[in-house]
Amino acid sequence: MKSYATDALRNIALAGHNDTGKTTLVSGLLFAAGAVNRFLRVEDGNTVTDFDEEEVQRKISIQLGLAHAEWKGHKINFFDTPGFAMFISETLAGLKGADSLAIVVNGVAGVEVHTSKIFSLGEQQRIPTCIVINKMDKDYADDEKVVAQLKDKFGNRILPIQVPIGKESGFHGVVDLVRRKAFLSAGDGTPGAKEAEIPADMKARADAAFEQLVEKVAEGDEKLMEKFFETGTLSPQDMLAGLKKGIAKRDIIPVLFTSAAKLTGLPSLLDFVVDLMPSPAVRPWEGKNPVSGEALSFEPKEDAPPSAYVIKTISDLFAGRITIFKVLSGTFHSDGTYYNSTRETPERFGAINAIQGKTLTPVGEAKPGDIVALAKLKETKTFDTICEKGKPILYDPLKIPEASISFAIEPKSKGDEDKISSALARLMEEDPVLKLTRDMQTKEIVLSGAGQLHIEIVVKKLQHKYGVGVNLKLPKVPFKETVTRKAETTYRHKKQTGGRGQFAEASIILEPAGRGEGYEFIDEIFGGSIPQNFRPSVDKGIQATSVKGVLAGYPVVDFKVRLVDGKFHPVDSSDRAFQIAGSMGFKEAFAKAGPTILEPIFNMEIASPEEFCGDIMGDLNGRRGRVQGMDVEGDLRVVKAQAPLAEILTYSSDLRSMTQGRATFSLEFSHYEEVPKFAQEKIIAAAKKEKAGETEEEE
Repeated sequence: MKSYATDALRNIALAGHNDTGKTTLVSGLLFAAGAVNRFLRVEDGNTVTDFDEEEVQRKISIQLGLAHAEWKGHKINFFDTPGFAMFISETLAGLKGADSLAIVVNGVAGVEVHTSKIFSLGEQQRIPTCIVINKMDKDYADDEKVVAQLKDKFGNRILPIQVPIGKESGFHGVVDLVRRKAFLSAGDGTPGAKEAEIPADMKARADAAFEQLVEKVAEGDEKLMEKFFETGTLSPQDMLAGLKKGIAKRDIIPVLFTSAAKLTGLPSLLDFVVDLMPSPAVRPWEGKNPVSGEALSFEPKEDAPPSAYVIKTISDLFAGRITIFKVLSGTFHSDGTYYNSTRETPERFGAINAIQGKTLTPVGEAKPGDIVALAKLKETKTFDTICEKGKPILYDPLKIPEASISFAIEPKSKGDEDKISSALARLMEEDPVLKLTRDMQTKEIVLSGAGQLHIEIVVKKLQHKYGVGVNLKLPKVPFKETVTRKAETTYRHKKQTGGRGQFAEASIILEPAGRGEGYEFIDEIFGGSIPQNFRPSVDKGIQATSVKGVLAGYPVVDFKVRLVDGKFHPVDSSDRAFQIAGSMGFKEAFAKAGPTILEPIFNMEIASPEEFCGDIMGDLNGRRGRVQGMDVEGDLRVVKAQAPLAEILTYSSDLRSMTQGRATFSLEFSHYEEVPKFAQEKIIAAAKKEKAGETEEEE
C-alpha cells in the first residue's frame, strides 16, 4: 500500500451517543469507498472496527476502532469511538488523533446525553465538527425536529448543508445545497448515488435552506460578503471555500443526513470529508523540549524532524503488542531506530503498517498526519512520544478520567494468581483506565475501572482470551483503629508449669498521636527494672497486636507508647514473655484509651444535568456525605462533596440509576476520620460475625 502526502490525508472521528449507528456508518463508508467488497453488519458480527470478541457478542463498541479508505485520491482514516459514557477514554483518544469530528445523531431519538458531552469535548479542543443525522430511514425519524433540537442546544452555528429526500422508509437521497443537485440512492444494495435535478416538490424547501446557508457562509468572509451583496448569491466554488473556512473556525457546524443501514447519503458524506474537512497540515501540535521544558513544535512536513504520538495499544495473542500512532512531523521508515522521549529509551521499528481494524498492511514509510501501526515495540506505551534522539520533542500525555469503581478479585482456581496478573498486565496496556492494586491492609487484589460493565467485560476477556476465571466482590473498606485519650496500665505475665516458668511485667502509657503520624515507641525506663535486651520485646509485642487490631481486627494507627517501668526475673524472664506482656498490656491500655474506628473519606466530583442535582445531593446526605459546593461546566453542574468510602462502594451503578445514565463522577482519597458511633457498632458486630465464621471453618 502506498503512503499519502499530508494534504491528501483526512482523519475524522465518529462519536456520539450509543445506538446512533456509528460502527454501521463506518462500515458503509468503507463499502462505499471500495475498501471492502461487501457491506459488513454489526448484526453479523463481522464489521471491520468491532472485532473484539466482547464487541461482537454484545453488539456494542467497547474500544476505539480504526479503519481507512481511499476516496478521490485521498486517504481517510476513520476513528470509530464507543457510545457509552464509561468508555469515554477511548473517545478522547480518538479525538486526540483526529483532525475533525463527526457527531452522529439518531434521526429518531435526536439530541441525547452523550451528544452534548461530545459536542462539549469538540468545543474544548476546537476541532472542526459536523453533525451526521443517521437512521433517517427509521419510523418516526424527523430531520426538522432533530435540527431544531440541535439549534436549540448548540446555537445557530448548526446549519444543514443537505436536505433529505423522502421520509422514514421512503428516505432515498439528499439534496446537496452547495452544488444544488440531488443525489439519489442507487436502490440496488450498493452505496452508489445517482446525480439528478432537485425534485420539483422539494425545490421551495431547498431554496429556503440554501438562503440560510449562503448568508451564513458570506458572513464569515469580507470578499464573499461583497460578492453576495453584488449578486445575491455565491457560486458553488465560493460556497465550498467559505464553508471550509467557517468549519475550520467552528463558526459553522454543518449537518448531513444518512441511512447507513440502507447505504443512503454515504458518497456525499465522503465527498464532504475530502472537500471540507481539514487535512493534518493545518493542525500542528504543540510540544516541549524534554530537557528544558520550553515550548517546541515541529511543522507537519515530510522534511521536518520526525515525531509521533501513540494513540492506542492493542494486545493481540498472536501478534503481541500493536502500537498505533499518529505521525505529527517528519517521515518515519520501517526498520529504523527512533527514540521514546517519554521513557527516555530507543525503540527499533519493524514494519510500518496501515491499520484496517485488526489487519495490518505494510506501507514502508509514514508521512505527517497519517495513522499507522507497529508490532512488538518493547517499551512504548499509550500516549508516549516517539521522535529522533538528536532532535527530541515531548507531547503531553492525554488526561483521561480516573477509574470510578473497584472490585476485589480472586481466582476461581488455586494457583492462577500469576496467570491473572500477566493477563491483566496485557489488558492494562490497551486500556489505560484499568488499574490493578494490592491492598496491603486487606490483602485483597483490587481491580478498578470506569464502571461495572467495564469490569464485567474485563472479566469476560480474562476468561475467553486468557483462559483464567475470577470471582468479583466488593472490596473491603480499609478501616483503621486508634485511641482518643491517654491511658496507662501495668501487665504482669506469669506462668509456672514445672521447670522454667515465664515472667515479665511492663508498665506502659498509651496516648494518641497526630493524624498520619503512625506509631512511636518511647523507652523511658531509668535503671534496670527491665534489662535493655528485653525492652525491644515489649515493642515487638505491641506492634504485633496493633497490626491485627483490637476493636474489630483493623490496624491501630497514630499512637504513642511509653514504656515507663517493669519487672523481670533472672531465670523466668525471656524475649517471648516480654512480647506477651507488651501485647496484653497494650490491649488493656487500648480499652481504657477511648478506642475508636477511622474510615477513609474520598473527595467526589459528580457532573450531572441540573435536573438531577437535587436528587444527587439528597442521596449524598443519606450516605453521610458532605456537599461542599457546585460549579457550572457548560450544560452540566459539577457537585463537589466528600463521603466515606464505605457508603459509595456501589455509587457507580446507583448514580446511573438515579440519573438515567446521564451523570459521571470521579473519586480521590482525601483523609481518614472517625466513624460515627452508630456505624462503629455495626462494623464491630460484622467483624465478630466474620471471625466466628472463620473459627467454625477452621474447626
